[in-house]
Amino acid sequence: MSELRIAVPRGALFGDTLDLLDRLGLDTSEVRANDRKLLFDEEGIVTMRPSDVPTYVEAGVADIGVTGKDVLMEQSERELYELVDLGYGRCRMVLATVAGPDRAAEALRRLGVMRIATKYPRVAARYFLQTGRQAEIVEVKGSVELGPVLGLVEGIVDLTATGATLRENGLEVREEIAECTARLIANPVAHKLKARALDSLLERLDAV
Repeated sequence: MSELRIAVPRGALFGDTLDLLDRLGLDTSEVRANDRKLLFDEEGIVTMRPSDVPTYVEAGVADIGVTGKDVLMEQSERELYELVDLGYGRCRMVLATVAGPDRAAEALRRLGVMRIATKYPRVAARYFLQTGRQAEIVEVKGSVELGPVLGLVEGIVDLTATGATLRENGLEVREEIAECTARLIANPVAHKLKARALDSLLERLDAV
């Protein structure tokens, strides 16, 4: 592992990713002990937001990285290799609306277009294009659930693990778009130049 620099996502995938690195023989104790420090050169670890992992891996600043499938779907233009489905961080990308009569479907029937709030504008746009529906995509950064409740939009495209947050805000799932888990990605150049180190890592991954 020492030959490879890995981009580790802060947030929901952080703990499970460090647990995996521990099982692969890497000491992550310093990473766990430092909330603010981002670069751990000795361990070959750099920590960042999940959405930034593909940027750093594509640029070759990190050889490999871990991020969610949702991030990779939204940044599908990135030139990198998706190596392994790591299986943890499981959640669903869904279309949800206010519970009861489907306001999004009603807007589509009545106006020919529905308004959808999301943190994943590209994923949402592709999905509605593929399913032959006209949607006006409203990109939001914070609490997507507020959009349909306050009447900004008729529906949302977002991630959910249990559906609890949706239910608490009076929303219900109408359609499942994709299942998302943590993925191991690699820089294409590092994939060739550091093939031996990567193959060794993948073998150890299979073992654990």
